[in-house]
Amino acid sequence: MTRRPPRRKLPAVTTPAPAAVPGYEFLKYVLESLVEDKDQLSIEPTVDDLGILLTVRVSDRDMGKLIGKSGQTVKALRTLLRIIGGANEQRVNLKILEPQQA
Repeated sequence: MTRRPPRRKLPAVTTPAPAAVPGYEFLKYVLESLVEDKDQLSIEPTVDDLGILLTVRVSDRDMGKLIGKSGQTVKALRTLLRIIGGANEQRVNLKILEPQQA
């Protein structure tokens, strides 16, 4: 008879008020300056045991601006968010969702 390994607990996920999330206001300011379709810009923060995840959705035509040449813009944003997270003793990650195809 073989024993099953114990189940791992999934981290509890919460959606806090955006102003309470380190890096949210910074990311919002930078992205509003960068994108053309500000009404299509969406930033959703989620917090779990692993840290903070900022999920970004922009319009199709702004995706290239967000990523930048060879991914340099998004890489710089991720680096700055990790610095902000380190100052607050939290890990901050950035996730970019593909634009919805019509």
